[in-house]
Amino acid sequence: MGEEIANSITHGIGVLLAIAGLVLLIVKAALGGAEPTHIASAIVFGVTLILEYLASTLYHAIQVPAAKRVFRIIDHSSIYLLIAGSYTPFCLVTLADAGGIVMFVVVWALAFAGISFEIIGRQRQPRWVTVIIYLCMGWLVVFRLPQLIAALDPVALALLTVGGLCYTIGCAFYVMKKVRYMHSVWHLWVLAGSIFQFMAVILYVI
Repeated sequence: MGEEIANSITHGIGVLLAIAGLVLLIVKAALGGAEPTHIASAIVFGVTLILEYLASTLYHAIQVPAAKRVFRIIDHSSIYLLIAGSYTPFCLVTLADAGGIVMFVVVWALAFAGISFEIIGRQRQPRWVTVIIYLCMGWLVVFRLPQLIAALDPVALALLTVGGLCYTIGCAFYVMKKVRYMHSVWHLWVLAGSIFQFMAVILYVI
């Protein structure tokens, strides 16, 4: 029970930060006279952040078995949405003229495929399998790395990379299911990854 409280608190903080982040993204985009694509990208990114942290918080907070099973599916599905949502500003704004639209379509197609896999019902599988799927989606950007380097400010690229590394390092703790509080540690790494990538988006993309 103590672990689930810690899990709920860590991502509960994420919910609050994500809500504040969405507001900041919209305000900056609106006040800066951003194009509709920029504003839409900001909203998609912010909303998927909120959905993931909210789903995770509820999943860990709810202790009714039947409800917990449902929120487990929602939680895992929201991770796919967050990955795709994190790609969206970079695909539609930064890489709009450099293959970003294609990557946008591919990533969102993979996200919906992953969600369908969760909803339809899959056989129980080792955590590392799910982790590999998440990581493969997250690092698809390497196929557009030259274009990203050319289009993105070096500081933004550093923030984006550090964020990706935080998510990746966190996965090592995610698979340590039998070690107490490792899931909470994973939550902290995820939170850090989101913060770094949020900074890249709000300061250099939107």
